[in-house]
Amino acid sequence: MDAFEAIKATFFQECDELLADLEQKLMLLEQGQTDLETINAVFRAVHSVKGGAGAFGLDDLVRFAHVFETLMDELRAGRKPCDPVTIKTLLRASDVLADHVQAAQGLAAPVDQARSAALVAEMEQLTHGGAAPAPATDDEDDDFDFTPMAFDMPQDAPPSTEPAAGWRIVFRPHGRMYASANEAALLLRELARLGPTVVSVDEGDLPTLDALVVEEGWLTWTVELNAAVDEAAVREVFDFVEADCELSITPLGELEGQPDVGFLDEPPAIVPAADDLDIAALLAKAQASAPVDAAPQPASQPAPEAMPVPAPAPAAAQSSAAAPTAPAPVTIRVDLDRVDRLINAVGELVIQQAMLSQRVLESGLARSSGVALGLEDLELLTREIQDSVMAIRAQPVKSVFQRMPRLVREVADMTAKQVRLVTTGEDTEVDKTVVERLAEPITHMLRNAIDHGLETPEERMAAGKPAEGTVRLAALHRSGRIVIEIADDGRGINRERVRQIATDKGLIAPDAVLSDDQVDNLIFLPGFSTASVVSDISGRGVGMDVVKRSIQALGGRISISSVPGKGSTFTLSLPLTLAVLDGMVTTAADQTLIAPLPAIVESLTPQPADIHYVGGIDPVIRFRDAFVPLVDVAVAMGFSETPMDPTQGIAVIVETESGQRAALLLDAIQGQRQVVIKSLESNYQQVEGVAAATILGDGRVALILDVDALVAIRRTGARSELKLAS
Repeated sequence: MDAFEAIKATFFQECDELLADLEQKLMLLEQGQTDLETINAVFRAVHSVKGGAGAFGLDDLVRFAHVFETLMDELRAGRKPCDPVTIKTLLRASDVLADHVQAAQGLAAPVDQARSAALVAEMEQLTHGGAAPAPATDDEDDDFDFTPMAFDMPQDAPPSTEPAAGWRIVFRPHGRMYASANEAALLLRELARLGPTVVSVDEGDLPTLDALVVEEGWLTWTVELNAAVDEAAVREVFDFVEADCELSITPLGELEGQPDVGFLDEPPAIVPAADDLDIAALLAKAQASAPVDAAPQPASQPAPEAMPVPAPAPAAAQSSAAAPTAPAPVTIRVDLDRVDRLINAVGELVIQQAMLSQRVLESGLARSSGVALGLEDLELLTREIQDSVMAIRAQPVKSVFQRMPRLVREVADMTAKQVRLVTTGEDTEVDKTVVERLAEPITHMLRNAIDHGLETPEERMAAGKPAEGTVRLAALHRSGRIVIEIADDGRGINRERVRQIATDKGLIAPDAVLSDDQVDNLIFLPGFSTASVVSDISGRGVGMDVVKRSIQALGGRISISSVPGKGSTFTLSLPLTLAVLDGMVTTAADQTLIAPLPAIVESLTPQPADIHYVGGIDPVIRFRDAFVPLVDVAVAMGFSETPMDPTQGIAVIVETESGQRAALLLDAIQGQRQVVIKSLESNYQQVEGVAAATILGDGRVALILDVDALVAIRRTGARSELKLAS
C-alpha cells in the first residue's frame, strides 16, 4: 500500500470513530440534551468528515456534509431551534452520511441519489426557513418568531450593488483553543489567502510575569482584510475555533468615521502580513513589554541561577485562567494482525511454562530449590504478561451497540411502528474477536424483536400499552462470561402458533410432547419462520438459526424467556475471551478435565448423610441448607456407564449463568492452572458438554467443561456420545 492509500485508510478509520460519536451525540439531542456543547460536538464531527473527504476528492460526500454542517451551524448559533423535527432530520442525515462514507470506501453500493437529494432539500429548507423572514401568509406565531431576524438580514445578506471592500476581524483566543491544538498563526495565514491583510496585535492584557498562565490566551489580534469576499468565507476560517475565542467581523465600509472599537483599549502595534508573520518574535516582544511590579535590577547584577517560586496569581488572573485538566491518554493505532501474533506467542509461552513446571515437578526437585523458586517467578511474570496482552485485546461492546440505533430507526420506519431503544452496559469489555462477531447476531435479533415481537401502535393502545414499544439491549458480566440481553415489551411468543408452524413444515412430529422452553426453541430450527409474507425484514427462515450457529461458534449459547402479552427476552452468553482461561484441573474416569474457575463456588467431600435420591434414582446433595442436583461427570460425558459412589469422589459446587447451582461429581482435583483455549470445533467438531480444549504441561490434550451444558444434560437425561480412549 502506497503512502496516499495508507493515509486514506486512516481517514476512513477516523470516519468510523467520528460517525459513532455523531450517532451518540444525536441520540443525546433526541433525549433532550440540547446544550451547546453537544451541538458543537455534532458540528465538529460532520466538519471533520467533510474536511478529510475534500482532501481525497470525495465530492458527493463533501456536498452532503456541507449541507449537514450548515444546518448544524444554524443550530449552534441559536438562529434555528433544536426541535424534534430537526433532530429527526439530523438522525436520518447521519444515516445517509454514513452511507456516503461506506460508498466512498467501496464497502457498499453508491448512495441512492434521490434519497440523498431529498434529504439535502429538507435540510436546506430547515436551514433557510429558520433564518429567513416569515412569508406574509404565515400565521402570527411564525411572524413573531422571525420579526427580530428581519432587522439583521440586510447585514447578513450580500449587498446587491456594492460588495464590501474588505473586513475588519478582531479575535482573542481563549485557552481552550490552544488546548484543542489550534494556533492563531494558522488562522492568520488562512485569512491572508483570502487577500491582502494588515495584522496588528494588542498585548495590553498580558499580566505580570509571576501571574502569567501560559495555557491562557492573552493577545488580541486585529486583521484588516482588503478583499471583496463575503462574510461566509471569512467565518469559514474560524469554523473550528469560533466557540473558543471572542470574534468580531465588521465590513470596512461601516468603520469609516467611526471610533476604533472592538476588544482593543489602545492603538495596536502594526505587525507584518500573515505570510511573513513570526509568532515567536511577537510573543517575545509581548513578554518584553509586559509590566512588572518589582523594581528593576541593576544592569551589573548577574541573572539568578534558578527561578524563584512564583507568588500566588491575583484573583482576577486566577479567575480568567482555565482550570487545569488531566492530560488526555496517548493512543496508537496497531494492526490487529500484530496483536493476534502477540496473543498467540503469549499463549505458547503459557504452555511452555506449564510444561517446564511439570518437568521440574517430575524430576523430584525440592520446592525450595533455586530452580523451583525461579519457575514460580516465571509463572508470575507469565501471568502478568498474559493479563497485559489480554487488556490490549479487550474492547467495550459500545462499538457494536452504537450501530444499533440506526438499525432500529430503519426497521421501525419499514414496519410503521414506534420503537425506543434503551442500551445499558456499553462499557462492558470483552475480547475484540468476540465483539466483532456479535454484530450479526444482535442485528438479527433486534430486527425480529421489532418485526415479530412488538405490536403496531394501534394494537398496543388497544392492549393498554403505550403506542411506543421499547427494546432493551444490555451487556453485563456474569460467572466469568459476557451476557447480552435483547428484551422487548411486545406480544411475546405465541406457542400454539409456533408449534403449529413447526408441525406444518415437518420440523416436529404432530404428537411430540414439548415443554414451553422446547416450543420456544423451535424458532431456532433451520427454515422456521412465523412471517406470513416474505419481506425485506424477515420471512425466509434464515435468521434465528444463523444466530444460534454464530453464538455456538463462539463457544456460547442462547436462551429464551417469554411471557405472552408482556414480551420476550433473548439471552446470549459468550466467553469473555477466546484465548485463555483460569481453570481447575480435575479427573473423571481417568480423563483430565478443566472446570472454568469463575463458575466454581466451592469444593467438598460428600458425606453419606448429605446424599439423597429423588424418586430413588436422581442423586442430590445437601449444600448450605439446600439441595442441589449431583451430576456424575464421567457418566454425563460418556466416559463411564456405571455411576460412582458419591462418597468416594469430590463434589465441586458450580453456578450456571442463570444462577442455578449444581454439584459436579469428580474423582479428584489436581490443582488450579491458567490454560490456553483451543477451539474444539475448528479441529474436531462440537461436543455436548465441552466448551473447548487445551494443552497440558505434559503435552496431553484436556477438555474444558461446559458447566451449563452438563447441568442441562443432567436435567433432560440426555447423554453425550463422546468416547475417549484411556
